[in-house]
Formats: sequence, C-alpha cells, structure tokens
Amino acid sequence: MNAAVKPKASGPRLRIAVRGMLVLALAWTSAAAAADIRLTDDAGRSLSLPQPARRIISLTPHLTELLFAAGAGDRVVGTVEYSNYPEQARRIERIGDSAQLDLERIVALKPDLVLVWRDGNAQRQLEKLLQLGIPVFYNEPRRLPDIARAIGQIGLLAGTEAAALPAARAFTARLAELRRRYSGRAPVALFFQIWDRPLLTVNGAHLISDAIRLCGGRNVFAGLKSLTPEVSTEAVLAADPEAIVGVSAEAGQVGNLDAWKQWPRMRAVARANLFLVDSDLISRNTPRILDGAEALCEQLDKARAHGN
Repeated sequence: MNAAVKPKASGPRLRIAVRGMLVLALAWTSAAAAADIRLTDDAGRSLSLPQPARRIISLTPHLTELLFAAGAGDRVVGTVEYSNYPEQARRIERIGDSAQLDLERIVALKPDLVLVWRDGNAQRQLEKLLQLGIPVFYNEPRRLPDIARAIGQIGLLAGTEAAALPAARAFTARLAELRRRYSGRAPVALFFQIWDRPLLTVNGAHLISDAIRLCGGRNVFAGLKSLTPEVSTEAVLAADPEAIVGVSAEAGQVGNLDAWKQWPRMRAVARANLFLVDSDLISRNTPRILDGAEALCEQLDKARAHGN
C-alpha cells in the first residue's frame, strides 16, 4: 500500500462526517437568516435589511429625534432643517427640508436606510428614492403607544435594541401613569389651533387628538376627514369650545390667541381658557410629546377649575 494514500472514510465514519458538515451548513444558514431584518412599516410596506443599518438618513425632525431616542444617533449621516433636538442633531448634515429634498446629496451620502414621515414628505421625491433602490421605512404614529413601537422598530433596524427597548418601556410606563392620573376627569370641549392664517386644527385621527383624549379633552373638530383641516372662525364660534389651545414657537407664528377675545361670549374667552403649548413638545411624534401632553392636561385642569 502506498504510504501516501490514506484509506477512504466509509460506513459510520462517513455518515458522521456528512452529518457534521450538514450541521455546520444549517448553523451557517440559520445565522444568515437570523441576520435578516424584516419589518412592515406604517404604510404597509415590507422592508428587509441584510444587516442593521449603519448609514441612516432622516427626512423629518421627529424621526431624527426618534433615532437618538433609540440609541442610533451616531448612525445618522443626513437630516433636514429644524432637526434641533437633541443638541447633537444640529451638527448633522442637512439634505433639504421636509418639503424639498436634495436627492443628489442623499444619493452621495450612500445611505443604507432612509426614514420617512408618511404624511409629511413630498411623495414624488420619495418615489424617486424608491426607484433608486434605497431602502425606505415609513413612520406615521397615530396613537401615543405608536411612539414606543417606533422606538423599538428603529432600534431593530439600527441594531441598537439594547438602548431602544428600555427607552420604549420608559415611554410606555410614563404614558400609563398619565392615563392613571387623568382618567375619569370631566370632559372639556376644546379647539386646538395649530395655525391661524389659514385657521388650521387637527381631526380625531391625529396624534395630538390622542393627547387630548389622554387629558380628558374632547376635540370639537374630531369628526372632520382631513388630518389637519382648515376651519372657519364661524365654525369655531358655532362649536363654542370651553377652551382654546394653541402652539407657540412655530416659525412665522407667535402663538398669540388674543384675536379670540373679540368674541367675549364664547365660553373659552369668558372663562379665560386660552392656553399655549410648546409646539416642539406637542407637535413632534417623539417621547417629548408626553411633556406636551402633561402641560395640556394641566391646562385642562385649569379650565375645569374655572367652571361655568
């Protein structure tokens, strides 16, 4: 027998070797499959990533804030104007604003994920991003618990679950405490003014309306179809709300509700129930909305105390 030639494996030894290779192959396949990230976004679209995103672009200020809340702030390579929270967000490169994006700059940044506000970005430009094959994830919270869900989803997409899950749990716990504190309070009919010219409000499907419900408020325009419908002064007078709540610190608006004082017989004016909430707190779909909601709840408690 040639000493350089070893006998071939046969019988049990061969079966053991084959089984070993199969086990290794299955283990590798399972690990590869486990590395795939699959999620359905708020537009009902299925997104699949081969691995956690490392270069992320955010197309709204609230999504930038959610990325930081989920522990993925260092993955953000581009964002839009007014992304000012937290402080680190101010240093991220701008690629336009929510209405007008610099598509060439977005492509040049080579993102492996773009986060989009479903109802807040220009759809025609978003279609171009999709045509380029860039992974896009749509976000559109409609209820306060959706924010905790969004933090968890972003943590999964970025591979930062260790930070995202505690943040989501903390949000859920604080929300539950606010519900416990304000459930059962007497309802207060209110008009929520998000802009004055034209006069804009929110309907019952808007996230702000969920904050209103949390506080025991009743949105007098909840039944309108548009998320942010335009209403007339006459419609507000006819609804005769017990309170009017506006937003402050909005670009181009000083948050002054004094114009309503020319109708002193309206209940909100007669009872001095004209209130303001910081726009960044109540209008952004982020954990800070609970700060805005808590301020709103305290204002509605004042309206209750003012009585008839």
